[in-house]
Amino acid sequence: MRGWRWWWLGKQLRRIKLLVLDVDGVLTDGGLWFDANGQLIKRFDVRDGLGIRLLQQAGIEIGFLSGGHGGATEVRARQLGIQHCLVGIKDKPEALLRLQQQLGLEMAETAFVGDDLNDLTVRPVVGLLIAPADACAPVRQGAHAVLRNKGGHGAIRELAERILQTRGRWQKLKRDGWRDQND
Repeated sequence: MRGWRWWWLGKQLRRIKLLVLDVDGVLTDGGLWFDANGQLIKRFDVRDGLGIRLLQQAGIEIGFLSGGHGGATEVRARQLGIQHCLVGIKDKPEALLRLQQQLGLEMAETAFVGDDLNDLTVRPVVGLLIAPADACAPVRQGAHAVLRNKGGHGAIRELAERILQTRGRWQKLKRDGWRDQND
């Protein structure tokens, strides 16, 4: 993340209990690949996946919130043990408010990572709007923070490390490594 307002961002990141991620352009590079049968194929970064697992083990709820359809998103959510995989969503703020209500969380306890114009609509219902480095200009300008990494290329891992740093968990992981704690 850029250095500006890091002290404020650190304080906000410590409050996060729910991290909601757009999929195309955030967890993927935004490209849509189709096989010879017309099936959609998406590429996910394994480092982002580990970042998500680290956050889950730190007690942070993770959700996917996408306007797109396609089985690849649901498959990835199952692989990562994500219970809140909302796809085909037309009204992102409404869906996000329902999820917050379901989990009993406040807006200030929620962060959202998005990359395009339809993601700007969630800003009034989250504590933090975060953008990958290659988000469209209006999202980068409207976000509370812009990551250094691009969508689908470690942006979520970068954010996970920042969140874990604010909670004093990153140093131990750097020193001792990580083992999956099958829930």
